[in-house]
Amino acid sequence: MKAIRTAKAPNAVGPYSQAIVANGFVYCSGQIGLVPKTGVLAAGIKKQTEQVLRNVRAILKEAGAGFDSVVSVNVYLRDMDDFKEVNEVYAKTFSNEPKPARVTVGVSALPKDALIEISCVAYVS
Repeated sequence: MKAIRTAKAPNAVGPYSQAIVANGFVYCSGQIGLVPKTGVLAAGIKKQTEQVLRNVRAILKEAGAGFDSVVSVNVYLRDMDDFKEVNEVYAKTFSNEPKPARVTVGVSALPKDALIEISCVAYVS
């Protein structure tokens, strides 16, 4: 196992790694819409979703992977009414086929009062 760490994504807000590489897969911890340079959440669901995906991209890149190698995604939303807007941003990021498997779950709260959190699993080729 190898821990992944990049300054291009926010530091972990708890006792965990940004990601772990094991047996050819990258397991990315949940990312929220924190801007790495400021540590402040982006404003609104669209901006937070874009920032979450930038954070995930940076972690995947550090691990030697990319969005085209993502096999599974978990999306956590504080408000399921944001589903459509999140999907619009998400579809631009995951534009290649096949699309990864995905779960979207409504939750009552997220760290730092974030509106969205995304985790994923990708393979390293």
